[in-house]
This record gives sequence, structure tokens and C-alpha cells, in this order.
Amino acid sequence: MIPGVVLTDSIKIEKGRLTTEHLNTMPDLNQENILKGLKNPSRVVDSVLLDYLYRVPAIAVNGHRTIGTNVFDRKWDVLILLDTCRVDAMRIVQDEYDFINTVDSIWSVGGASAEWLARTFDEQHLDQIRETAFLSAQSHIQEVLDTKVHETDSDRPLPFKTLRLFPSVDISELGKAEYLFKFETIGEEGPFGHTEGNTPPRYVTDRAISVGRERDFDRLILQYHQPHTPWFSKALEEDRDLEYHEYDWWNYYYETGDLDSIWEAYMSDLRYVLDDIGLLLNNLNANRVAISSDHGEAFGEYGILGHKLGSLHPQIRKVPWVITSAEDNETHEPTVEEPNNARMSREELDEQLEALGYKV
Repeated sequence: MIPGVVLTDSIKIEKGRLTTEHLNTMPDLNQENILKGLKNPSRVVDSVLLDYLYRVPAIAVNGHRTIGTNVFDRKWDVLILLDTCRVDAMRIVQDEYDFINTVDSIWSVGGASAEWLARTFDEQHLDQIRETAFLSAQSHIQEVLDTKVHETDSDRPLPFKTLRLFPSVDISELGKAEYLFKFETIGEEGPFGHTEGNTPPRYVTDRAISVGRERDFDRLILQYHQPHTPWFSKALEEDRDLEYHEYDWWNYYYETGDLDSIWEAYMSDLRYVLDDIGLLLNNLNANRVAISSDHGEAFGEYGILGHKLGSLHPQIRKVPWVITSAEDNETHEPTVEEPNNARMSREELDEQLEALGYKV
């Protein structure tokens, strides 16, 4: 048992510590949730027991003592993050891309994007953070580093609220930050994307090329959304709506047991983003480029699906680490303009995160 952490039927988090107090933090025992639990008991174990008995304590430990490798402790000029990219998936496509020679791995500091952000951008690495530009297609950047809703919103799930134990810095400490997730809001069709998809790779690639050519930062972090769900590359190619397994793969898997279609869609989106990275590396100057992920994804290993805050699952916490280089041969001229970084409303953020499978 972790000192200072007492697990009962309800837990309250205060700044810097965990205390017990009556809060409505457990899932509602209404008819709808009971029926869901009876239909998929493994999801009850995953969403309730594992969260409260294992993941929340793991988050608390990570808040005080880093679990994993902080990327600021590694050598790189540009860091490319592919959300949910697994080590084995990267090795499968390794021979298809000349910029992927050796696929090593590191242990991520987070089981999900929000945890990775809270632990990576910490006070210990403040000097490096101030000389870093961060362009992100993941909306958690606003929640965790800007509005910091994990510190103020008591309605959020307990694992997310536990992030207030982390010594995270404010987004204003970054040399530059861009909210690229705003380019592809729910229900809008962007020039490079799909109406049911998320921020397409080209938005990130274009902004990265522009920032690389116009500004001089010590380090540049690019967070692509792919291969995170919804997987839309095949639908975009075939000019169709998303299929069930492409936008709600958990329920599709529970109903059909078909993992092959899910894996195929995941790998398609990984290739989709890697194709764009090939373009990026030919239009950016950097001696040392690292390609990695903030976290991986579980596809049924040890009975776990997806990724969650606090998870120590090897397919989630072990992420690829590929080293390559980039040279600006000026073969591409960006067309995407710099975003104004105006905050999205709570409702807009929640809508976007729910569409990506997060509980808010």
C-alpha cells in the first residue's frame, strides 16, 4: 500500500495528497450501467476495480516519483509523437520506410496522453521546456497544461483528478505552443481530413515545416493524432463513412470478437501518418529526429483494451524510439496558417474527447 493512499468506497484528492471523503466518484449504479456490466463483466473489472485498486495508486506514485523515461532526458532536436503507436506495429512497417532503421523502445511516463503531458512538462525540466515549441493535435494539451481542469473540476473521473499530484508547469512556460486539434473539430470537414475523423497529419506537418523554417527553437515536439481512433484513412481513401470498427472498436470487438479488422484499420492509420512524416523529414532541418509515442495501445493482451491513465501494461507503457534525421530540400510549401490558440469551450472539448473514446 502506498503511504498516504487509503482506498475505500470513495476518495477525494486534495492538492499534493489523497484523502478519504464522501464523493460521488464511483460509477452510477443505475439500470443502464448495471445492464452494461452484466453484458460485459470484464469491462466492469477494467473500469472499476483496476482503476481504483491499481491505476489510481500508480498515478499517485508517478506524481511523486517518475515512472518511465522523460523525453527531455534524451537527446533529440525534433520529437515526433504518434499517439497510441506500439513498438511491434512500428517494427512491422519498419522495412517500408527508409527513415526507420532501428526500432528501439523506452518506457513512457504515462498510460494516456493526459498523464504523459502532466509528467513530461514538469518543473524539473523547466529550462528545456522554455526553449521548446510544442505543436499538438491532441486536445489534452489545453486541459492539462492550460485550463488545468484536473485541478479545478470535481466532476472529472478520479484517475484524471489524480493528475493534480504532478508538478506540471503552465503552458505559458513553453517557448511556443499550438493547438492543432482545433483545425478538425467534430462535424467539420477539413481540406485534408474526414468529416468523422480527427486532425489529419497534414495539419501537423505543414505547421511543423513553417515553424521550423521561421523560428529557431532548441527543440520541437510534434504530436500527431494517428494512429489513435477514429481510424479514417481507409474511409478517406474509399470516400465513405466510417465503419463500426473504425469509430467504436471496443464495442465492435465485444460484439463480434473480430480483432483482425481492428488491427488492419489501426495499421492503415499508422502508415497514413508515416507517409506524411516522410514528407516532413524532407522539408525540415534537424540533425537528430526521434519518432516515438506518448503511449501505446492494448488489443486484448492480458484482457485489456485501449489505454488508460495509470496503466503499467507493457503494450501501453512501452513505446517505440526511432532515431533519424531531417533535411529541408524545400519540396513542399505549407498552406496551413498558424492557429489563434483561442481556448475551446468545455462543451467543445468534451465533445471532441468523447468522440475519441475518452470518458469525461
